[in-house]
Amino acid sequence: MSNPQDNRMLPTGRLIPPDLDDAMVTAVVESFYAKARQDDVIGPVFNRIIAPEAWPAHLKTIADFWSSMLLGTGRYAGRPMPKHIAIPELSDAHFARWLALFRETVEDLCPPGPAALFIERAEVIGNNFRVRIAQYRGEDISLMRPIRAAPPESWRPD
Repeated sequence: MSNPQDNRMLPTGRLIPPDLDDAMVTAVVESFYAKARQDDVIGPVFNRIIAPEAWPAHLKTIADFWSSMLLGTGRYAGRPMPKHIAIPELSDAHFARWLALFRETVEDLCPPGPAALFIERAEVIGNNFRVRIAQYRGEDISLMRPIRAAPPESWRPD
């Protein structure tokens, strides 16, 4: 007899790993953004955009976003794209570093199933943001190729 917890599924039919829960989502978000704020590439962007006193609320919003994305909780109803479009310095180097650091974080904190799901969703989200930002800037997106969440040791800035 199988445990019902093993068969959790989003309305889209996507299976939710049984060991993925809100506590894990929160741990990933808090650990990742603690690292990201100190990172030489993406830290300056985060620290310019988000005031130190705004971080607790921002972390909760981001955890709600990931909880909605991975667990189907529906707690996030925001529109992150306009906020990212408004950041003029965002480039592929920022998205590549974000993905590499995110991968490192989830692989450190999560079992393989949840880690793979986090990485897959991060790649889709990051690449969607890149394309939408490029379109907004009037750039030719026909030559864009997806950025993968490469292991951090293989990441090299442009």
